[in-house]
Amino acid sequence: MSMVMTKGQRAASRRRREKTANVLCLLLLILLGCIVLFPIYWIFRSSLMSNGELYAYPPAFLPPEWRFSNYAETLKSFEYLRFLGNTMTILVPAVFGAVVTATMGGYAFARLRFRGKKFLFTLCVGSMLLPSMVTLIPLFIAWSKLGMVNTYFPLILPHFCGGGAFNIFLIRQFVKTVPRELDEAATIDGCGYFRILLFIIVPAIKSAMIVVGLLKFIELWNDLLQQVTYITRRDRYTLALGLNIFRGSFNDDWSSIMCATCLSFIPGIVFYLIGQRYFVEGIVMTGMKN
Repeated sequence: MSMVMTKGQRAASRRRREKTANVLCLLLLILLGCIVLFPIYWIFRSSLMSNGELYAYPPAFLPPEWRFSNYAETLKSFEYLRFLGNTMTILVPAVFGAVVTATMGGYAFARLRFRGKKFLFTLCVGSMLLPSMVTLIPLFIAWSKLGMVNTYFPLILPHFCGGGAFNIFLIRQFVKTVPRELDEAATIDGCGYFRILLFIIVPAIKSAMIVVGLLKFIELWNDLLQQVTYITRRDRYTLALGLNIFRGSFNDDWSSIMCATCLSFIPGIVFYLIGQRYFVEGIVMTGMKN
């Protein structure tokens, strides 16, 4: 009886320690989350204050008065809808092209047999070590000779080549987790490579494709360097360019700058929240075998 009670006490003690550890981990995660989100809150809080309140000391944690009218005033000078439309004109085809071609490239490296596959894959992965600044000037000269400066083609067409080596690598790792027996069964039924990719591989790696789309979306949304290199006409400005110019024009009007900043990152947050479950699942499951 004493031994049974001892085992029960040990089990209860272990459960208490696990519960305490879980609570401490949860509190730590909440603290870290608050630290990460604090800058976003501070921008939002600043957008609802007047310039005089922003310069007050000590700074107020909450706005003395919630001035949502600041957004209406900012939209009079910040062409948000035009900039957003231009940004989506680049993002939609570029993300689509990156997802499709990365899926095809990852499938080829994972399943197909052809001469030089290992060398090409090594070359593809090795290209991740090449800084984008190295290729910026040669690419600009090439696009200039083609007469495509001040168009969106230099910002869209390169992403139809796999969308980057990391995306191809990510898709390849996911395709390798799909049992080859499914391919063999489909081949016996008369399916070719394309039908196997479309009807077997794609449904199995849907989460990885969403991860590629989200990563490419975030990359292009924040890509100020490429956009400022190829676009100089104001009517073609994206949100990143428009915000940069707006910030330079309103150096002292921090309230309007914060409003424009909030308007600029809201679409990105919405898209991420929609696909966050697939994003986390895709990152966690990368390379894991069934």
